[in-house]
Amino acid sequence: MSFTTRPEILGTFGVVTSTHWIGTAIGMATLEKGGNAFDAAVATGFALQIVEPHLNGPGGEAPIMVHDRRRNATEVICGQGVSPAAATIERFQALGLDMIPGTGLLAACVPGAFDAFMLLLRDYGTMRLAQVLQPAIDLAALGYPLVPRICDTIGTVADLFRQHWRSSAAVYLPANEIPKPGAIFANPTLAQTYARLLREAEAVGSDRQMQIEAARRIWSRGFIAQEIERFCRDTEVFDVSGRAHRGLLDGDDLASWQATVEQPVTLQYGRYTVGKCGPWSQGPVMLQQLALLKGFELNGLDPTGPEFIHIVVESSKLAYADREAFYGDPDFAEIPMAALLSESYNDARRTLIDVRASLELRPGRIAGFAGKVVNRRTNERATVAGTGEPTVGRLGNVSGDTVHFDIIDRDGNMVSATPSGGWLQSSPVIPSLGFCLGTRAQMFWLDASMPSGLAPRKRPRSTLSPGLVLRDGEAYLGLGTPGGDQQDQWATQLFLRHVHAGMNLQEAIDCPAFHSEHFPSSFYPRASRPGVLAIEGRMPNATIEALRGLGHVIEIGGDWSEGRLTAAARDGNILKAAANPRGMQAYAAGR
Repeated sequence: MSFTTRPEILGTFGVVTSTHWIGTAIGMATLEKGGNAFDAAVATGFALQIVEPHLNGPGGEAPIMVHDRRRNATEVICGQGVSPAAATIERFQALGLDMIPGTGLLAACVPGAFDAFMLLLRDYGTMRLAQVLQPAIDLAALGYPLVPRICDTIGTVADLFRQHWRSSAAVYLPANEIPKPGAIFANPTLAQTYARLLREAEAVGSDRQMQIEAARRIWSRGFIAQEIERFCRDTEVFDVSGRAHRGLLDGDDLASWQATVEQPVTLQYGRYTVGKCGPWSQGPVMLQQLALLKGFELNGLDPTGPEFIHIVVESSKLAYADREAFYGDPDFAEIPMAALLSESYNDARRTLIDVRASLELRPGRIAGFAGKVVNRRTNERATVAGTGEPTVGRLGNVSGDTVHFDIIDRDGNMVSATPSGGWLQSSPVIPSLGFCLGTRAQMFWLDASMPSGLAPRKRPRSTLSPGLVLRDGEAYLGLGTPGGDQQDQWATQLFLRHVHAGMNLQEAIDCPAFHSEHFPSSFYPRASRPGVLAIEGRMPNATIEALRGLGHVIEIGGDWSEGRLTAAARDGNILKAAANPRGMQAYAAGR
């Protein structure tokens, strides 16, 4: 076994891995108290909202994949909220905008995370609302130690807070100063919001399910919905357009939406059945990469060698081009998913992979589908503070991001979830609630002819992408990462290293990584960087030079700069988990 930064965790009782050690500890404590993986997931999710507010929050979204061992069923809980009824292309054009701003209130969709967690708790879990919510309330009320990246993020928007977003300054700039790493930080208003919700839910009676349903009503129709509507209606918020705008979200939008349960999209890859969320996410892009990679012999290739990296990167370019052309909310547009994953289609697409790096965006052609893309090329990295999810891997830049966790209990129940949005740096704090809204609507194009074009009450084509994998028909692996457009590049690399190079989960996470920026970003200002391949400094020099020789535009990042993967697996009766050392805060635990 090669050197790893930490051990692959092994156990038989349960494993939890997440992007913050406190989230992992709370998830593990929930298992120890008798909860199942689904209970632990809800407790972990609420805790991560508190301890990683620059990465997710109550106003964000949460796509969740579950495997219910009792029913032998793998399902998707869609916690991606929809656009407001007032969000039309004509409305934005009347404001003089050709893109939806990546900060402020105009990009807010219905917050989806809370209802998704409630649906998970009600239908899959066993614990009461108070048991899974109280740890988060305590963290918000009593405080937690700030990781350096929170302080760094606050620093990037401190002047914005002071000049324009005073409600955010009141929370995140105590004494008008950027807090120091390691300082104990509390958000008492958010603690009071969740405590009030819990009190009102428990007031309906002692029945567990009634309390959960009451909490859902309070969120979507009660005091929380009322405060969100009031803030969007009455507050003009400065955003990246350089102007101030009121929000479009209202109480009817919140009251009319609930999380839903769907079937995953799957691809058979040898003995593995890889499951992802539908094309309202970018999840199927991992499946398309694997469908293309079926045509190559990857066994025996060095995962840090130029041949492996070139094949994987060129496959990703084709799959992501199809994401741009064909993905969107299937409730609004027909998505040719079966064609995109078919052998015949990918056999033809695979012939485009050459010995030289492609510098063109090349979506496929499918009869009856337009396949239109918008390609805003640039040679410069387009970063706007607070707008997107560029994570650790963007060569050290920190902006909006995401969290991820994977949990397996002793019965074999599994959860993989990628909550995000509601970032402290993207939208101002609602003073009466202590949290801010999300900005996921920036992923819509203002073009009705595109599957991802804006329409009222529509899901944006999200980047959020948990994954669950079966092996020989048995639930085997949960995996995922923060990182916006990079999520399904890094997750694919982990899977390929594990399957083809025989690496254990921790080895596969620690291995030097890379990502392409060839295709349009999902975040404002939606730029693409043709041929650019970001690669960790630990990658062998011979590999880097060989890739340059193949025409890749290489950008070398830090030695540990690519991704924040976590993964958990069930191999017979042995449970395994691993977490990413990059960023110095993700941890796995188990026994």
